[in-house]
Amino acid sequence: MGWIPKAVAIDIDGTITDTNRALHPHAVSALRMIEECGIPVIFSTGNVRPVTYGLWRLMQLSGPMVCENGGVVWDPNSGRIEIRASGTQAKEAAEWLAQNIPGLDAKGIGSNAWRESEWCLKPSENYELICDFMEKSKWDNLNVVRTGFAIHLMEPHLSKGEGLKVALEWLGISASDVLAIGDAPNDVPMFNLVGHSVAVGGAYGVTIENATISSELPHCETVIEIANEIKNNCKSV
Repeated sequence: MGWIPKAVAIDIDGTITDTNRALHPHAVSALRMIEECGIPVIFSTGNVRPVTYGLWRLMQLSGPMVCENGGVVWDPNSGRIEIRASGTQAKEAAEWLAQNIPGLDAKGIGSNAWRESEWCLKPSENYELICDFMEKSKWDNLNVVRTGFAIHLMEPHLSKGEGLKVALEWLGISASDVLAIGDAPNDVPMFNLVGHSVAVGGAYGVTIENATISSELPHCETVIEIANEIKNNCKSV
């Protein structure tokens, strides 16, 4: 790579975990390696704040957290937090969908209990049918974003890219100096924002198309290789 980023923005599910959401055994050491080079790691995830904070704290990371696809940006170090939507519209839309699509579960995924800015339906729901109904509803302004772990109903101004802008402003770092790593369609906005991006092995086609580089190494194996390369580049400076 030969280039040293000033920050690394990284997805969690499907990037440092496998397809069953099991954390890779070397994920902690890989992210710690990046941090030890003086480079803050920013979790940029569709997951909720409590889950993200637990990982952030145990891994001893220093960057802010971008949660719920940019709906919540939080820096525990400074106490700064920005909740960028209420999630009310998204929840109402889910309840309306359940009334109109037989069998759809409006309660969605378990982490909705802690969601602050959006609402997530189970990934097994009919995505195409949901999109069709949403386009014809009073919630047609909401975005419907599918990942391997959920179908996100979210306000149109929310994205990992917009949330990451806030985090980088807090850090005083230019987006062109940032490396982003991810696997799913919701990672595309942050890929389009930053200077360099890597799609891990097993990523969605649209994510690969928008990445600077795509890897054949599955999930966290890509992250481990990147961390080793960053460490080597830092040593040579």
